[in-house]
Amino acid sequence: MTGATGTPGLNPVAPTPEGVRTAADVVTPELVAQLTKGVAGSGSTAVHTPFTGEKLADLPEATPEDVHKAFEQARAAQVVWAQVPVRQRAAVLLRFHDLLLERQAEVLDLIQLETGKARLHAHEEVQAVAVAARHYGRGAAAYLRPKRHTGAIPTLTRVTELRHPRGVVGQIVPWNYPLELSVGDALPAFVAGNAVVMKPDTESALTALWARDLLIEAGLPAEAFQVVIGAGPVVGPEVVRRGDYVSFTGSTRTGREVAQSAAARLVGVSLELGGKNAMLVLDDADLDKAAAGAVRACFSSAGQLCISIERLYVHESVADAFLERFAARTRAMRLGTALAYGADMGSLAGERQLEAVKRHVEEAVAKGAKIVAGGVARPDIGPYFYEPTILDGVEAPMAVCNEETFGPVVSVYRVKDEDEAILLANATPYGLNASVWTKDGRRGRAVAARLRTGTVNVNEGYAAAYGSVQSPMGGMKDSGLGRRHGSEGILKYTEAQTVAHQRLLPMAPSLGMDDEKYAAFMSRSLRLMKAFRLR
Repeated sequence: MTGATGTPGLNPVAPTPEGVRTAADVVTPELVAQLTKGVAGSGSTAVHTPFTGEKLADLPEATPEDVHKAFEQARAAQVVWAQVPVRQRAAVLLRFHDLLLERQAEVLDLIQLETGKARLHAHEEVQAVAVAARHYGRGAAAYLRPKRHTGAIPTLTRVTELRHPRGVVGQIVPWNYPLELSVGDALPAFVAGNAVVMKPDTESALTALWARDLLIEAGLPAEAFQVVIGAGPVVGPEVVRRGDYVSFTGSTRTGREVAQSAAARLVGVSLELGGKNAMLVLDDADLDKAAAGAVRACFSSAGQLCISIERLYVHESVADAFLERFAARTRAMRLGTALAYGADMGSLAGERQLEAVKRHVEEAVAKGAKIVAGGVARPDIGPYFYEPTILDGVEAPMAVCNEETFGPVVSVYRVKDEDEAILLANATPYGLNASVWTKDGRRGRAVAARLRTGTVNVNEGYAAAYGSVQSPMGGMKDSGLGRRHGSEGILKYTEAQTVAHQRLLPMAPSLGMDDEKYAAFMSRSLRLMKAFRLR
């Protein structure tokens, strides 16, 4: 392919340590039987590993009737679960937190086998879920406690805000982060008193099933967490049709369909969708730190991350120096398949992702872009491996400029100042995540406030904002609706109820007042409430 780096520039292969487990060692018949216990499904569907393409296991495949039964069981269990005091529900999350960290090696193996990602990138999921479990385990009681508010007439109107669970949450989960985007999003729903019917992607369902099994061990009623596995067009719509609330993570196109279906039933929905995220390297950035950060931001999980960086806007005065550092680090990244630490990047998830990456890179090169690093597939390592790739000279007509690649490909653009960088970063229908690099923290935060994205990281790629779970995380524009984390991440799974107790006097003429005197009395009262700065 024109512009490819050639054999001398190929990324090195990470060595496989002795005694490393194989797929057969990890996914045993006994494990599959344990994880699928109680899982609805009258058919059978297979899970494969992208490392080799081989089959890992056969899992139960749900029909629409199976989905209906799963919701019936979840609804019965939810009524009982909602009566459990919130602190006892929260204790389940804290036990789950400890079990997850104790047995993390088990799920790291599964995540790697099902997604093809490097082990350190799999550990990001363990970190994220543990943090969410701790946060909501410690904070759920405060988020959900009854809240007193000022009433219509102070002292006479006593108002309390209550939070009730929505019922059964329908959750649709993608393949790329099978632990974090499955149980990580379900934890606040459970602690709020809901049950969950989850549809994971088939190719990463073992991880979701493992998380379910661990939550049950931590004390969650098994019937409150239903998993239905099957083809998206068959099972997905059934989950959306039956949920009292819908949580979806995936493509913007499918997200629109989910939103329309939920809206027709007048049920709430949260959507985390696509991104074409930008990183801004300002003229005063520490270039070595920015280059190392760009490797993490662009190539974690082989770029198969909604909040990873696909566009780099670099000030023209430092562009060449930055690109030299970034390219050197990228070319040195080790690729590998071992169920062990050591590889810097793993595989793409499958043929569809590999073809999308190839199409974007080949079209860009054909139209004049230059490959600075990478640009070639690596079937010598595994069927879906593709080198981490940097493109220079990308222009708007090229698909890689505006379309989400969802792979290890980033385009570099030179800008004359921060205003141009901000303008170009915002010139996209997406608005999920962004990154700003500068030695001046105040300047970085000021630039961040001008970016139209749900999260912005200063001197980090994505992990700083995502890991700050007291704060909301989600997308603007075509990148979604609603937020995970923080108060919004749990309150979205509840219905608010206002209880107003009127005492002594009614909200009507009384004490001998006629309508006119009552209106005058209320007008004076309203003026006084404003004067006393009552809200």
